[in-house]
Amino acid sequence: MLCYGGHPSQYGELTLPGSPGPWPVVVLLHGGFWRPRYGADIISEVALELSGHGLACWNLEYRRVGDDPVAGGGGWPNSCLDVAAGTDLLASEGQRAAEGQLDLSRVVAVGHSAGGHLAGWLAGRSTVPAGAPGASPGVPVTGLVSLAGVLDLEQALADDLGSGAVRDFLGRAADDPDALELASPRARVPLGVPTVCVHGTDDDDVPLNQSERFVAAAVRAGDDARLVAIEGADHFAAMDFSSPTWAACLTAVLDLTGTGA
Repeated sequence: MLCYGGHPSQYGELTLPGSPGPWPVVVLLHGGFWRPRYGADIISEVALELSGHGLACWNLEYRRVGDDPVAGGGGWPNSCLDVAAGTDLLASEGQRAAEGQLDLSRVVAVGHSAGGHLAGWLAGRSTVPAGAPGASPGVPVTGLVSLAGVLDLEQALADDLGSGAVRDFLGRAADDPDALELASPRARVPLGVPTVCVHGTDDDDVPLNQSERFVAAAVRAGDDARLVAIEGADHFAAMDFSSPTWAACLTAVLDLTGTGA
């Protein structure tokens, strides 16, 4: 475990492959509608699975909405600042732990559900104006794989995804168009990195239109972005390694890290 801050949720787990390096890096971000009920452990098996394909996996925890506010709780922008700081740590503590074998020219952000939002935001850091949260990344992301991600916060607010979870995450930013633009991946396009959105057609938690709207906006803006819609798949199919959803995710990650066949 490596810590990137003093809060109990500011840490990551680095899983390294058994094969010789240097290794591309996957930054993994779990879902759970940014709430503390869910933590990085729910995606730890994904890190192990991906490391078996020659990828270093950085499973990041972050402050979530409802964490101790006295110690600095999550939400916008704290949760995003956490994933930014955690990713930037790869250039220092991460490299030391990996004995210099992390290939930081190939860093792909992979996130599920609310983690897809954070991964999308992370991928767009290079477009953030100076002085805004997350500007000037130390470790730029070179690709994005969103798994049933919450990528359009404006639409997510309108649809009340997570029964208030989006408004709770945004706080005052929910009623501030400028802040909302900084927080929402769809509003940040073009992100400037290749993107694959994998989403089930039967997702009752985060509807398919989240990925559809993001990909359409990204393509219009000039990004290399595509949608892989998995017929009949639900919200959690990506966690099933025997599913077509996981197969699509793995293919996307290997392609974007340059390790595919």
